[in-house]
Amino acid sequence: MVIVVMGVSGAGKTTVGRALAPQLGWMFADGDDYHSAANVEKMRHGIPLTDLDRETWLESLGWLIKSWLEKKVNAVLACSALKHAYREKLRVGTEVKFVYLRGTAELLRQRLRERHGHFMTEKMLDSQFATLEEPHDAVVVDIDKSPEEIVRDIRARLELVGDGC
Repeated sequence: MVIVVMGVSGAGKTTVGRALAPQLGWMFADGDDYHSAANVEKMRHGIPLTDLDRETWLESLGWLIKSWLEKKVNAVLACSALKHAYREKLRVGTEVKFVYLRGTAELLRQRLRERHGHFMTEKMLDSQFATLEEPHDAVVVDIDKSPEEIVRDIRARLELVGDGC
């Protein structure tokens, strides 16, 4: 199984993914690590990515997920996956499950103000919300609790009880 932890910037995708994966004994990857240097530079300067900018990035992540599934490797991927079309590019098998970390704009702005050293800043949040198409086929978890509580909620809702599920 591959769990894609998705949501807008500041939702805690990486934090939650990094906490969830080792509890399950699974691999973890951060989708941000697969952005091109040009994409990172655009975002660092507050320029929203276009669908064209995201195309190669999503293709790379799709291949990554496909390789995990082919090798029967369970994994967690942190990835914004904001639009339905993006999620469809990542849904390369029935074993791909999406977890949407949902939060209010106010909470997310506060989190982004407190975050340092990341290319995605508070000024990009509005463009992320404008792009976001909330999923109808994902586990939805509100982010107004601790990462530990969010991980417990995800595990319970996906019935992930131990190593190597």
